[in-house]
Amino acid sequence: MAKRTNSESSISAVLQQIIQVNKLQPGMDQIDVRDAWKSLMGSGVNTYTRNVILKGSTLYVELGSSVLRDELSHGKSKIVKMINEELGREVVKEVVLR
Repeated sequence: MAKRTNSESSISAVLQQIIQVNKLQPGMDQIDVRDAWKSLMGSGVNTYTRNVILKGSTLYVELGSSVLRDELSHGKSKIVKMINEELGREVVKEVVLR
């Protein structure tokens, strides 16, 4: 359990400390990347998206359309860049489309 201090802290600083102490960042990244995928790709791509999983720094995206998978495979580096910009830090280094 963390030691109590008399100094005041913001809620975001306290939450960030809880995330660090309990090693919750990978789970938070998983949620953030899934939300970023949904907001950036739009409803057309999300219709065919079955699953979005972040393992380490690799994003695995399961798609229901082979045509869409082929189309998105041409822009993998752009997808990585867009997601990392949305999150404000480098979380994803590679995208694997299945």
